[in-house]
Amino acid sequence: MMNYYPSIMRIRRFSQILVGVCFFLMVFTSKSQSLDSLIKRYPDEKSIYLNKVQSYTISLKDGVPLVDRNELEQVEFLSQNAAAYSSAYSFYFSDFHKIKSFEAFTLLPDHKKVKVNEFKTKADLGSFVFYDDVKESTFHYPSIEPGAIGNLLVSGTELEPHLLSPFYFEENEPVLNSELRINVSKSIHLNYSLFGLDTDKIEVKIENKRSETDYTFRFKNCPPSKYFPDAPSFSWYAPHVIFYISSLTDKDGKNIPYLSNLNDLYHYQYDYLKKVNPEPDPRLKHIVDSLIFKVSSQEIKARKIYKWVQENIKYVAFENGMEGFIPRNAGLVCQRRFGDCKDMSSILTEMMKMAGIQAYFTWLGTRSLPYTFSRYPLPMVSDHMICTINLGGKYIFLDGTDPSAVFDDPPYGIQDKEVMLAINEKEYKILRIPVVDKHKNTLVDTTWMELNPEGLKGRVKKILTGYYATRFLDRELYQNKKDTVENMKNEFQRGSNRFISEKYKIQNLRDSNKVVLESEFALAGYSKNVGGDYFINLDLFKLYEHEQIDLEKRRVPVEYNFTTSRRYVTILKIPKGYKLDYIPANKQFSNSALSFSWKYTLKNDEIILTQEYQQGNLFIYPELFKSWNQVLDKIIPLYKETLSLSKI
Repeated sequence: MMNYYPSIMRIRRFSQILVGVCFFLMVFTSKSQSLDSLIKRYPDEKSIYLNKVQSYTISLKDGVPLVDRNELEQVEFLSQNAAAYSSAYSFYFSDFHKIKSFEAFTLLPDHKKVKVNEFKTKADLGSFVFYDDVKESTFHYPSIEPGAIGNLLVSGTELEPHLLSPFYFEENEPVLNSELRINVSKSIHLNYSLFGLDTDKIEVKIENKRSETDYTFRFKNCPPSKYFPDAPSFSWYAPHVIFYISSLTDKDGKNIPYLSNLNDLYHYQYDYLKKVNPEPDPRLKHIVDSLIFKVSSQEIKARKIYKWVQENIKYVAFENGMEGFIPRNAGLVCQRRFGDCKDMSSILTEMMKMAGIQAYFTWLGTRSLPYTFSRYPLPMVSDHMICTINLGGKYIFLDGTDPSAVFDDPPYGIQDKEVMLAINEKEYKILRIPVVDKHKNTLVDTTWMELNPEGLKGRVKKILTGYYATRFLDRELYQNKKDTVENMKNEFQRGSNRFISEKYKIQNLRDSNKVVLESEFALAGYSKNVGGDYFINLDLFKLYEHEQIDLEKRRVPVEYNFTTSRRYVTILKIPKGYKLDYIPANKQFSNSALSFSWKYTLKNDEIILTQEYQQGNLFIYPELFKSWNQVLDKIIPLYKETLSLSKI
């Protein structure tokens, strides 16, 4: 992925600098609450942020915006053992975010100042990133004690004003004063938008002066951010300000568009494509010709090219200044046999064109970003690039970074995302990637089992299709043999922690996007024998146990990788000399959040439980929380249902 900006966590840690010495002194000396009152107010916190203030000064020189940024962070330590819990603090910089000066120090309760003398700087490598130019400087505040205040002051310059980062108000601890200030020359027109939860608590003040305008966004007593492992990324719900330059006024009074609409964004981004693939590469052309030799179908040509790129070009993220924006020529990518998302897009687009297929560079944001081009015509909306082809009027989205993705469906991390296709220098198209239907993403899990003196023994067969299959293949691609063995244990786990998978096999039917997993197993102690009668719970999974949503505490949506259709079939062979005494009733229920069906069937000497679940949402938003709990209220009591077998 193209990492245009620091990650959300980078932004959160990078968002604290001084507005100038006078402003710093004003903020610093305005400590309004005593240590005792803060401890009483925040009894569970080891530290809090007194101030998190970011200031921009945006002016115009020779028709070009100049952006200076100053930040201040002040952390007060409340606990005697705060040092033991205090992690390293840090700030970030890159080729686009230049640092001019920085300082960090601890101010002790007796007003003694203890400077930080050691800063460790290293490349900040994100997940799956081979190299980028973002650097992280970390440090520890010295002499931490109750009432001590850690101060970080950083001053810098934004060298690419198209890439102004949003300001996030939250931190992991409470923030008494979280504030963004922007001083803008009258010749620069600024747009802004509030995004996330609790935006009604953000005070917005705009002061129009003779030659400039001051914007102030303040969130007082901002609560700490809450982490939910099943939630989308921080930017979906954390309160923040998106701000950007929409247009400029030149010295003659003429309005110059900057990022005022989609056209401005497209012209900005297309500039990075103008010099890419200036002429066909002979070696690449030879590969394409060999792949499509005697092939007349455009779709088959496209499938062959896509598969070749997946199997022969390795995805390696490589970002360094402007290289984070400009795709490399397809011939170079072919020669190297690796590339980042832009390079994958470049070689796919070029190879498709060589085969006579309409193909386009395509910008988009992954699902970690909540924004759309239509609402925000900004570079920050996209962090990824793919290739889109047009086959007979049908657009197909091809992501070369996923070696397990199938031709018909994009990787699940870009479903339902808006994309911008580069048609030519003046034309573009905004499309939306569809959500893959739940009936294509199926999991069918069948368990055959018999009673024995130790408990149960049997075999399992799992059939994965759609994203279930590609996710499994992606995971296996990067695992060693030991990890695979452990992974397979988890794949087959059921009943209790005494489940033992004795041997397994994997059948990969890649062409049909199907994976079949099989294993034999033993499960000791699962059934109960009371007076010669057996009592067995056929539900081996209890899938939604502890997944009720706390309506009082949670306002953040629940995210799923993809929509699903799942079936679990459990077959118990009734032992000779036994009969079925009790069988639970069948149950089913459906609403807009989730649907399920439980069905018990007696067939010859087998009792069969078939459980089916249909989940058609990528997100469960707060308006569906009650519906979700309503379904679980009906499912969870079924977990206690037990059938009984008695001697004939």
